[in-house]
Amino acid sequence: MAKKKKKQKRKKRLLLLGITSIAMIAGVTFTIGKYWVEIYTKYQEKKDLEKELLSLKEKEEKLKVDVGKLQDPDYIARYAREKYLYSKDGEYILRIP
Repeated sequence: MAKKKKKQKRKKRLLLLGITSIAMIAGVTFTIGKYWVEIYTKYQEKKDLEKELLSLKEKEEKLKVDVGKLQDPDYIARYAREKYLYSKDGEYILRIP
């Protein structure tokens, strides 16, 4: 009888150890998976922000060029005549459709 009880105790311990091991492995796997998803999301966000940064830098360069052009009085006069139909004294504006 003593051997039977020892076998039963051993089986119970192995079963408990197995269940505990499976639960721990599942918990670790879930945690690692959750972190991988978070890392991947941050990576995608970083790529999107880098693209946005690049487009904003290009826009900044264009605006710097425009600022440089707007410092020139001749450019401002030509721009106003073209865009807002201003004219010099003695000029006539003809709109051609």
